[in-house]
Amino acid sequence: MIIVNLTPHEITVVSASGALVLPVSGKIARVSTTRTPRPAIVTGEGHEISVSTIVTGDVVGLPPPTEGTVFVVSAMVAGAVLRRDVFSPGDLVRDAGGVVIGCRGLTSYV
Repeated sequence: MIIVNLTPHEITVVSASGALVLPVSGKIARVSTTRTPRPAIVTGEGHEISVSTIVTGDVVGLPPPTEGTVFVVSAMVAGAVLRRDVFSPGDLVRDAGGVVIGCRGLTSYV
């Protein structure tokens, strides 16, 4: 099985058999988005917090299904396409300082 990492980051997948590093492929799958401003939230102390609504559009940069290949993408992309060959990183693994150092397996959305 070929695993193609379509995120902008190297991914370390931690499993019972050890750690596997998925290097960046140089290609990135993304979901196009449009932000629409909404009225700000004003706190009791008078702080204004800007708010916007995001509307998702098309997925770009994701190749068509290819026999013997799976694609690792962001959770947002995986949730938008709902394909059996598309996964996102699983539960995050953090070091003692809270920095993400990998993930436990991959997540399927179908």
